[in-house]
Amino acid sequence: MPDLVAPSAVSDFLLVESRERGDLLTNLKLQKLLYYSQAWHLALQNQPLFNEDFQAWIHGPVLPSQYHRFKDAEWRALTLDVQAPTLTMSVKDHLLEIVDVFGSESAVALELMTHQEQPWIEARKGLPADAPSSAVISKATMRDYYRSLSGEDKKN
Repeated sequence: MPDLVAPSAVSDFLLVESRERGDLLTNLKLQKLLYYSQAWHLALQNQPLFNEDFQAWIHGPVLPSQYHRFKDAEWRALTLDVQAPTLTMSVKDHLLEIVDVFGSESAVALELMTHQEQPWIEARKGLPADAPSSAVISKATMRDYYRSLSGEDKKN
């Protein structure tokens, strides 16, 4: 199994790539891009991109380590001077595709998308929309749900 990537390296890549495309990410949008990076890696590669689990917070999936890393920015654009990390070509290609597909969406649109998808709904287990939760979003559920969307499940 290939080495896992540090969540901070994925964040840094997404921040740098988005900035190069003219988009300054907020913590909310970064969280959703991190989530889709992990979800689609699970679906297409059958393995996690990183070990840390997402939690089903009010505003969608959150990776706690990266939320806390950037929480001082609150709702403002993340303007920290981060450098592009060294990643394998396969990870870089995967993350570029995530930015291609999801990067043009607003943070709110991405939040609404996650709220309509099985992994977040299952982790929330019917909690009211405004109820706090630290429930873990299952990697297996993420893998299976997004694989079903990709058509990969029909190949295996």
